[in-house]
Amino acid sequence: MNGPEITFSVAPELRLFLPPERRLGRTAVVTDGSSTLGHVVESLGVPLTEAGRLLVDGRQVPVSHIPREGEHVEVLGVDRPQRVPGAPLRFLLDVHLGTLARRLRLLGVDAAYENEDIGDPALAALSAKERRVLLSRDRGLLRRREIWAGAYVYSDRPDDQLTDVLERFAPELAPWTRCTACNGPLTDADKDSVQEQLEQGTQRTYDVFARCTVCDRVYWRGAHHARLEAIVASALRTAGA
Repeated sequence: MNGPEITFSVAPELRLFLPPERRLGRTAVVTDGSSTLGHVVESLGVPLTEAGRLLVDGRQVPVSHIPREGEHVEVLGVDRPQRVPGAPLRFLLDVHLGTLARRLRLLGVDAAYENEDIGDPALAALSAKERRVLLSRDRGLLRRREIWAGAYVYSDRPDDQLTDVLERFAPELAPWTRCTACNGPLTDADKDSVQEQLEQGTQRTYDVFARCTVCDRVYWRGAHHARLEAIVASALRTAGA
């Protein structure tokens, strides 16, 4: 680039996206004089999905703003909770976020998940087609123009990932209403109707069941229920806060 020189700073939570030499605070950036501010922000490593308000010398500007000589640009983080246009709020998760997808479904959140790597173009197109917020730890994927909406998942720990998504988007929770395997809605099922799908020990021990209306999977309060209840209880506390 060989054009106007600006100064640039980002919110602390966004500094991980910058090269190490730009993480300490305000730094100088030479632009080409024609690229938009959105392009400049992304060229420095910050996905626009993670950028909130853009301020130039203290005033808010759109991503289409063309930086001019001597301007100071501040990139703020997204407001929380983040409001996504349209309803209902639905998510799409990439191949690396299977545990997060299952936990969102456990909470009744519509979370589509691709358990095979279908490629970035197909994921971005699916986000646009179904109007889903694409969740990923792949910065390149989140920079694709065709995605409808997206968000970077900051942690690699499922507990922290779930908390982050709940705090950022505040989705409506309805625990125990969605299939964790396929994302379909659950319905109550009497024991006789699911008996052929149960092992003898399960038939003797449990009396309350639910069935997925899409994949026919049967659920009951088995050995892992206490652990799942703990996840649900923690999520409800996060949502309440």
